Amino acid sequence: MNDKYVEFLAKEFSLRPAQVQAVIELLDAGNTIPFIARYRKEATGSLDDQVLRQLSERLEYLRNLDKRREEIEKALSEQDVLTDELSDQLKRAATLSELEDLYRPFRPKRRTRATIAREKGLEPLATWLMVQPTQGDPMAKAQEFVDPEKDVPDGEAALAGARDIIAEMVSDDAALRKALREQLTRESVVVTKAAKDEDSVYSNYYDFHEPVRAIAAHRVLAINRGEREGFLKVSVETSDERALQAVKRAFVRGNSPASAQVAEACEDAWSRLLFPSLEREIRNLLTDRANESAIRVFSDNLHQLLMQPPIKGKVTLGVDPGFRTGCKLAVIDENGKVLDTGVGHFTLPGNEAGKAASARLIKGFVKKYGVTAIAIGNGTASRESEQFIVSLLPELPGVAYIIVSEAGASVYSASPLATEEFPDFDVTQRSAVSIARRMQDPLAELVKIDPKAIGVGQYQHDLKQNELTAALDGVVEQCVNQVGVEVSTASATLLSHVAGIGPALAKNIVAYREENGIPSRAALKKVPKLGPKAFEQCAGFLRVRESKNPLDATAVHPESYDAAKAVLNLLGYDAKDIRGGIPDAVQRAKLYGLEKLAQAANVGLPTLHDILSELQKPGRDPRDDLPKPVLRTDVLDMKDLKPGMELTGTVRNVIDFGAFVDIGVHQDGLVHISRMADRFIRHPSEVVKVGDVVKVWVVSVDEAKKRIALSMVKDKV
Repeated sequence: MNDKYVEFLAKEFSLRPAQVQAVIELLDAGNTIPFIARYRKEATGSLDDQVLRQLSERLEYLRNLDKRREEIEKALSEQDVLTDELSDQLKRAATLSELEDLYRPFRPKRRTRATIAREKGLEPLATWLMVQPTQGDPMAKAQEFVDPEKDVPDGEAALAGARDIIAEMVSDDAALRKALREQLTRESVVVTKAAKDEDSVYSNYYDFHEPVRAIAAHRVLAINRGEREGFLKVSVETSDERALQAVKRAFVRGNSPASAQVAEACEDAWSRLLFPSLEREIRNLLTDRANESAIRVFSDNLHQLLMQPPIKGKVTLGVDPGFRTGCKLAVIDENGKVLDTGVGHFTLPGNEAGKAASARLIKGFVKKYGVTAIAIGNGTASRESEQFIVSLLPELPGVAYIIVSEAGASVYSASPLATEEFPDFDVTQRSAVSIARRMQDPLAELVKIDPKAIGVGQYQHDLKQNELTAALDGVVEQCVNQVGVEVSTASATLLSHVAGIGPALAKNIVAYREENGIPSRAALKKVPKLGPKAFEQCAGFLRVRESKNPLDATAVHPESYDAAKAVLNLLGYDAKDIRGGIPDAVQRAKLYGLEKLAQAANVGLPTLHDILSELQKPGRDPRDDLPKPVLRTDVLDMKDLKPGMELTGTVRNVIDFGAFVDIGVHQDGLVHISRMADRFIRHPSEVVKVGDVVKVWVVSVDEAKKRIALSMVKDKV
């Protein structure tokens, strides 16, 4: 069976069959995608996480397709209607919709007009009409089926029932449905009208139409929500004449009176059965495509957010802004450990005594703990908090601040996980700690929050939640394993995303660590329930920086330790040289000869390259190569903005029609897709990603609506 999948997937993904075969075998053997991507490059031809995930999803679809094909074949056999021709059609069906179209005529139905007509004994009349004889009067033939006891009082009633049977036959024809579906997808138009005589956020769609083939994903989702909330009436419009021509071409032959009856049945089939059904299918198709697009954008944004460079080595003051209850403060050390907490009252107008006391408190924190960075949450009272902090900076040399998105912080703070981590803190104190840690290491902190609560997508509550969750969990898994995890300090939540571990095993690791310590990777084998397979999957992604074996602090997998030692020996290095990095490892390897070195170490070239990379920069964090977030020492107000003003900002969210950029005025500005580049782009993600630091120019400011329009192209201001 796998051979069929190999051939199909190799063609679809433009890969060699051997690559696909290897991926399928590795997946079926229970290997995780991060492990396959990182440590089985020789087998897969160095396919990355994204391609492997797409292959895995497509393989699952094809297997489900075959499972459904078998179920339908079994059902048709039991009905004794499975012909050789139908069997061949089922084998050739390439999608679930094609399979269901073929099964449609035989699927058990609720009681329909055609069912009732059959119960009245009118199927032979329908069969006679479908032959469309050139001789014979349909009305005369219909008289044979008149039976008042069966509620067929006259010939017209008999013909009407026969036409109902024919209409259902026409509607169930798989080839016709496929042709009409393709025609509607090419030619039909989505039309929306106002369902209420009142203004709303959906007013742009009160008189809207756009071709099905061209409508953007975000508009589909907006229209769906507007319809669901009762503000919009939505329909799909197409040329009934062209559609009817296609239906009649498939079933009407000649100009006989019987043909006229079939033509009438075709018209009924189109208006009553085919079009309503296909309209639903088109709407569902658009929704599915929009769902896929939105999940892809959400996933890309989440990946960029999680992979934002950490701001390491800074004692940080986290500020969770508030008005009535004050601003909760938390000081954490360079490793995220809480040193102190407090409350400042400096956001309400007046209250000079509270501001003075808050100033003394913050200055005391800075002096006592050596605070050099202040992370301010961007929620309620953020603007006022920022202004107060900036007013203190002249008296705090060496201290800078950053506005941190607190999306999801409240979700985390009220969670059982946060309660377990900080049982003696209230919700807002936990938020202050989380905000500070988000600046120090976004990945380690954000994995504690449901990805859907982080706020880097659109219409997430309207999407298919199972698919969204699976996609976002895959992103988190990819990021965590790409960066690697220090096993001696990582939270159970962070560990649970490491390949091969999961929540239960992560808790076992933490419990074992607290009781015994984990001095080496090999010690992980002593953790309860962490068997050989789990160790194989996770070991390379876990770092033990204090281990006696320097390779334990690198991404070199234990299965390649002998190869790494051989490489060190052949290149004239010692294991202790690894700790500080070996800058000239690659250069010396090239002089030795890469293929010769790989052969001598008994590894493939991809694994050799990875080993050399780790020898150069042991345990390198890929986030370190990205531009660092902007720490600020000044503050702008919305009223300070003028058209044409040049600013530097951080991309907070990327959506289908543009990107929101934080320019330090508490209100993110929108760069519309038309102002993102001096060339045509299909999607903003071609130009920017979440976390990017970009140069922008102010286009317009609407203080009343709190809207800021920005441009990334100076000439488009």
